Amino acid sequence: MSKIKIDLFWELNKGELLPGKYSNKHEIIFTSDKRISADSAPDWNGKESNVNPEQTLAASLSSCHMMTFLALAAKMKWQVLSYKDNAIATLGKNSKGQMSVTQIELNPKVQFSKGFSVKEEEMKKIQDRAHRYCFIANSLSQEVKVLIN
Repeated sequence: MSKIKIDLFWELNKGELLPGKYSNKHEIIFTSDKRISADSAPDWNGKESNVNPEQTLAASLSSCHMMTFLALAAKMKWQVLSYKDNAIATLGKNSKGQMSVTQIELNPKVQFSKGFSVKEEEMKKIQDRAHRYCFIANSLSQEVKVLIN
């Protein structure tokens, strides 16, 4: 079993810890040279220039899905040149009435070597398999959509 860790640091800079009176800005440390400034989403008074948890959740899912897809494509000897995604996390209330990420939509675009192509039906099948085998997707309880264009 692997254990993956991050370090997180937040501190109260000014004032008191009262509702609406403090900053959610914090730092997430992945490795000694990989750090990001994080915050709440802009709808909850976070700064748009900082990364928010909902974005990192969408990024984690998108990244995991891509790596799983590439592993499957490599086994099938698909000639993949590039992979691009535009993941969208939707915030709203879940079936229990709680605020949550109610859906994450993945929009993968795969580019193949010149002269190599895959039928849409086969692409959908492999994207579905990538979703089923993705560690992060298997950790989520809300709906995840993978859209193929």
